[in-house]
Order: sequence, then structure tokens, then C-alpha cells
Amino acid sequence: MLYIHRTACISPQQSFGEVDIERLNESVENKLHAVEPKYEGIPPGLLRRMGKAVRIGVGAALPLIKQSHMPDGIIIGTANGGMEDCIKFLNQIIEYEEGMLTPGNFVQSTPNAIASQVSLMTANKNYNITHVHRGLAFENAIIDALMHVRENPSHSYLLGAVDEISAYNYNIDYLDGWYKRESVSNKTLYTTNSPASLAGEGAAMFLVSGKPENAIAKLSAMHTIHTGDEDLVREQLKNFVANNLTGNQQIDLFITGENGDNRLQKYYDACEDIVSTDTTIARFKHMSGEFPTASALALWIACWLVQHQQLPSHMIKKSSNQNQTEQILIYNNYKGTQHSFMLVSKI
Repeated sequence: MLYIHRTACISPQQSFGEVDIERLNESVENKLHAVEPKYEGIPPGLLRRMGKAVRIGVGAALPLIKQSHMPDGIIIGTANGGMEDCIKFLNQIIEYEEGMLTPGNFVQSTPNAIASQVSLMTANKNYNITHVHRGLAFENAIIDALMHVRENPSHSYLLGAVDEISAYNYNIDYLDGWYKRESVSNKTLYTTNSPASLAGEGAAMFLVSGKPENAIAKLSAMHTIHTGDEDLVREQLKNFVANNLTGNQQIDLFITGENGDNRLQKYYDACEDIVSTDTTIARFKHMSGEFPTASALALWIACWLVQHQQLPSHMIKKSSNQNQTEQILIYNNYKGTQHSFMLVSKI
């Protein structure tokens, strides 16, 4: 069990600073780009050398560290973080014929650039790791954090995930059929009956520990599975709920990663079958777009909802008569093969 004490998120919506997720920013050319803040905590000389993934990752992480004592570790999940700088560096090798290359692109061209930059800027010499596992990168980071807090419940860790829309990865996924070819707005994403989704990006950071004092929410349980069988996913989710809810507890809100891809709809339909008629069903990828660590933004949204008890109308797929949101179940699916379940509870 992870207790979440503070959160920060930079996403395509107004999720940083003055949060307003009731308003829905619209996609542009089938992409949902992160709304970047002014980054007041990052020196300008350093900021202009940062790639986008590093900027949004560091920008979301620094406020959490400045508001608390030094975390005992930095644990980040990403699939494509730093890829844009990597491609820039490889292009320079060709352009400059292996001559005088720009070191900045090289330094920030690896996925661990976000975690290392946060460590350098805060002089944090504690545990530092980046998990790169495609659509389960953030979930593997969670497992890492869980193992640490079980050994040291009083320790705190910066846990997060970052991914960007890089031209390289976008083109590959577009050609592979994962992004829509026709022009689609995120405001009408769920009414389209076609393959693929919209591209997205973002960074979500959490300060976690094993102690409940001053926590805003708790991540009660998490489970992952690799499969293309929707019946197995449904059975696994059913067991997950049965094993982690006790007594009269029930799921008040079910947040799914439904993304407008009609090839994946069978998984969401199968999972919705296991929740009761008293459960509200909501979706979030019209807010974030599709990217490997989008589940981190779903967790941030869940933490915000248990604090404020205000579910934006544009998220609701099926409403219920529930007045309080105390138990939130999150189901995310990446490319039909990587699935994760998270149970978030109100303190």
C-alpha cells in the first residue's frame, strides 16, 4: 500500500498550478500537447537546453520536493522520454560528419535524463532509477516504490512518469495504425467508430511513503497482466476487486483508459461488466491522449477526485446516484496487450 502525500501534473489540460479540469482543451491535428508552465524553479540557462520530456518531468517534480524534505529515492517510469533529443543527436552525427556535436542533446537523449536531472538540481544522492517498460513503465515504477516502502515505511519517494510526443515515435506509431488518420477532435473521440486514437503526452509526479499521516489518498493495490484475451482480463479484474475490497466496500468510480480505438473497445466493455449498476463509469484519454504512461495521469485524476469530490461532466460515461467517491478503480490498456488495474482509496 502506498500513501500519496502530494501530487503534480503537467498535461494537455489545466492540471498544473491553478487546476481546472472542468474545462477541456481541444486537440490540434490529432495531438494533445502538454500545456507547459513558466518553470519558475528552473534556471533559464538550464531550461533552454532541456528537451520537452525533461522540462515537463522536472517541472512537475520540483514543486513536490521543495514542499517537503529530501525524498529517499526518485523512481520514474517512461517509454519514450528523451527520444526526441536522441534523434536530434543521431541526426547531428550525420549532419556534422561525426565532427563537433552538441553535447546537450547527447546528455538528455536517454530515458533516465529526467530522474538524473531532478537529482542533480536538488543534490539528491539517494536511490535513483528509471523504469522503461513500454505501456507498463509507470506500473513497474509503482512496484519498485511499493517494495521500498514495505522495507522502510517512514521513507518517502518521488514516484512519477513522463512521456512526450516525439516526431520519431509518433511517425512509427502512426504508420503502425495507432493514431487516427482522419481528423478527429478529442471532444468527439468516443463517438468515432474507427481504429486508433489521438497522440498525447504529459508528466505526473507523486510524493509517496508507507505512512498515512498527512496523506491525501492511498494506492491500495495494483496489478498488471500481458494478454490479448478480453475474457482473461475480465476474470483478472474481477479477482483483483474481490481480493482487495473488504466488507461493505464497493467501487464508487471506475475510470477506464477507453481511447476511441474500436479494436480495443472489447476490453473496456468486458471490464465494465464486472462493476455494479451503482458504480459511475468515467473516461480520461480525451483529456490526455494516448501514450505509454497515461495511467499516471489517471492516478493523478483519481487523487484529485478523492480530494475535491467533483467529477467533470465530460469524463462521465455512465452516472450513478453515488454522492461520495471513496473507492476508485482504474483500468488502463496499452495497444491491447498490456493491462493494469489500480485501486485508489480516500483516506
